[in-house]
Amino acid sequence: MRAPPLSLLPLLVAAAILSLSVATDKLDQTASIAGNQTLESAGGVFRLGFFVPPGSSDARAYLGIWYATIPEQTVVWVANRRNPVVRPPGVLTLSADGRLVILDGRNATVWSSDDAAGSGGVATRALAQLLDNGDLVVTHGGESQSGSTGRTSVAWESFDYPTDTLLPGMKLGVDGRSGISRNITSWRSAADPSPGAYTFKLVSGGLPEFFLFRGLSKTYASGPWNGAELTGVPNLKSRDFIFTVVSNPDETHYTYYVSDPSVLSRFVLNGTMGQVQRFTWHRGGGWSGFWHFPLDPCDSYARCGAFGYCDVGQSPLCSCLPGFQPRSPQRWSVGDGTGGCARTTNLSCGAGDGFWTVSRMKLPEATSATVHAGMTMDRCRQVCLGNCSCRAYAAADVSGGINRGCVIWAVDLIDMRQYSEVVQDVYIRLAQSEVDALTAAANRRSHVVLVIALVAAISGVLLLGAFAFGCLCFWRKKAAPAGRDNELPLRATKLKLRRDDQGFSDENKMSSEEDDLDLRLFGLAVILAATDNFAADSKIGQGGFGPVYLGRLEDGQEVAVKRLSRKSAQGVEEFKNEVKLIAKLQHRNLVRLLGCCIDGDERMLVYEFMHNNSLDTFIFGDEEKRKLLRWKTRFEIIAGIARGLLYLHEDSRLRIIHRDMKASNVLLDRNMIPKISDFGIARMFGGDQTTAYTLKVIGTYYMSPEYAMDGVFSMKSDIYSFGVMVLEIVTGKKNRGFYDDELDLNLLGYAWTLWKEGRSVELLDEAMVGSSCDHSQVRRCIQVALLCVDMHPRNRPLMSSIVMMLATENATLPEPNEPGGNIGRSTSDGELSQTQSELTVTATDTR
Repeated sequence: MRAPPLSLLPLLVAAAILSLSVATDKLDQTASIAGNQTLESAGGVFRLGFFVPPGSSDARAYLGIWYATIPEQTVVWVANRRNPVVRPPGVLTLSADGRLVILDGRNATVWSSDDAAGSGGVATRALAQLLDNGDLVVTHGGESQSGSTGRTSVAWESFDYPTDTLLPGMKLGVDGRSGISRNITSWRSAADPSPGAYTFKLVSGGLPEFFLFRGLSKTYASGPWNGAELTGVPNLKSRDFIFTVVSNPDETHYTYYVSDPSVLSRFVLNGTMGQVQRFTWHRGGGWSGFWHFPLDPCDSYARCGAFGYCDVGQSPLCSCLPGFQPRSPQRWSVGDGTGGCARTTNLSCGAGDGFWTVSRMKLPEATSATVHAGMTMDRCRQVCLGNCSCRAYAAADVSGGINRGCVIWAVDLIDMRQYSEVVQDVYIRLAQSEVDALTAAANRRSHVVLVIALVAAISGVLLLGAFAFGCLCFWRKKAAPAGRDNELPLRATKLKLRRDDQGFSDENKMSSEEDDLDLRLFGLAVILAATDNFAADSKIGQGGFGPVYLGRLEDGQEVAVKRLSRKSAQGVEEFKNEVKLIAKLQHRNLVRLLGCCIDGDERMLVYEFMHNNSLDTFIFGDEEKRKLLRWKTRFEIIAGIARGLLYLHEDSRLRIIHRDMKASNVLLDRNMIPKISDFGIARMFGGDQTTAYTLKVIGTYYMSPEYAMDGVFSMKSDIYSFGVMVLEIVTGKKNRGFYDDELDLNLLGYAWTLWKEGRSVELLDEAMVGSSCDHSQVRRCIQVALLCVDMHPRNRPLMSSIVMMLATENATLPEPNEPGGNIGRSTSDGELSQTQSELTVTATDTR
């Protein structure tokens, strides 16, 4: 088509102004749009027109589609992202041969739809229409029928050419019939919609799988499609969203729909974060993150190399598959698993080989694998054994709980990770001697499990009898005359003392029934002498456990003595719990338990003395005391607390959930090094356990929403509390006590509001005004804190990621979502540490 003469351009613009003076969703061959004119879909959901990106340094204009009802312009599609209009005004017309054309102020063609489609012209009687789903369609032979099933009149549509966003109903994948490949590519920046560094697309071959590329390098993979799910996205299920992957010889694509059509949702590739993100619009205002990927360190592509797999529930994250060992033990020991693993015994390529099953796995990358759609699993095994290059096999389709077809890997197995829930089994080829050794080890474990089960059953019967006997004694005691109401049954403790040749003394050690604690037992006389008989001027604090006294031992060592109060809501169990846990933990950022005292009804814990008391005395003290905490010191305290929690969660021999992280439970030594204390309500998790339930919720206003409401606690509960504490350290204000009258927000809500507005540095404690401060470091801490207080535990980062984000100045951090829990005025200012709220939960099993 020949472009119209330059002299006609003003006439086209004038015609556009006249023809589109009333909002319409259609553009025919007699009309055009320019300047601020727009098309608007029939239901008023989307708008199409020219826009200049906010923050752009010049007046480059783009033709785009954005939401019509959202105050903040959110562009979901750009036509001319590679060729902006640099000589205004831009004009959109529908040419005589049915193409959409963008002309600039000199009548030059900037973009046309056939350039995007790669095809010739379309039939006459063309019409362009913007639909309520955000699709811009060009039809011939008459108007499109927006709700009809037939699409034979559609000559071109914007849904075939996504930019950085997928809307409900759009496809991501490859159409073999039309030759169209639908990918999404990030914007170069928030002010530049030209193609950026990241692309999310389907890679054909083997089983369907979607990859996130940065340039030519893969950074994330969805995991192969197994007919039921993308094995790297096992939580891709929601009652609000319908997700679909279609794979057949004609086309392979991913798409999604929203159950409620009134809900606005978009799937975006964020080039700044290097993530694919799903957002929904809240009617109250603002986009809320539904989920994002990569989600955790194990989502990094091929993090553990060939024949290695990643598991966020263990430390270190990387492990070798059974029958393999690290190629570089030195690099593996420092957390670098990219070198992968090598076989411990070579294959014989024949009858001397066998298979070992690994479960709950994200399937290895399968783009180079071979798929046999109609093959049985038995036949698949034989084919793999007959191929010397075969490394593993699995079912190609597990939909409906039935294994169908076969996928065979004749390449190294990479990008595997293990989940806590069932995903799929993979059959790894090993030398038969390795299979036999693994089978023997598994049999030994099963025998141990059987013995444990029998012991547990017998113990259960005995415990049931003991419980019945205890109830009988309780009712008898209740019927008897009242005695000392405040006396705790301290003599009921089952902690045992070991006697030496000199009898019991302050040099004896204490042990539990489970393990020797190698803990010093102080005599009561020693404690009384050290604290001057618990003199009032020796008292330095008071907690839920009881009073804390400063003491000085005979050798001059200063200690803190925590004495269990008879009126305390905590009791013997908390005392035993703290002794059992903290005596086994050794870390620079954990307070050191020196010993304990058990004498009659007395129960006391003896700690190393912290000269600067607890963190809350500084950050919530008067302005002069807060001034002592310069930003550098505050940042070091935040980093130290993070390292202490990382040790508890991932690096210690036991996995410990603290459950009561707060500023008053962080002590500061004479060098202001933070030490986590008070393990009275902490819980120890098994190696593969990630979540537990409780019927008694004990804690403070630092509690995560899932713990406060449902009694569910995990590592992510501590991480939520850590996030609250970081905001308090930055601001010098309590989350509980802070309240913004104008915005009706507590500290979490206020921090989130300032973060969205780009004013997060305003949160900085006024006491630090005028002192040197690294504002980028402050913003990073606030961003990490907001990530930690996400409503959904799955979105909160692990402590290993938090430590890395805090330590790395140039790290790209995820965008935080709105904080969890009540972010408005607190209904109560009272602490919860002295109360135990009874809850009813539907499940009490741990995972």
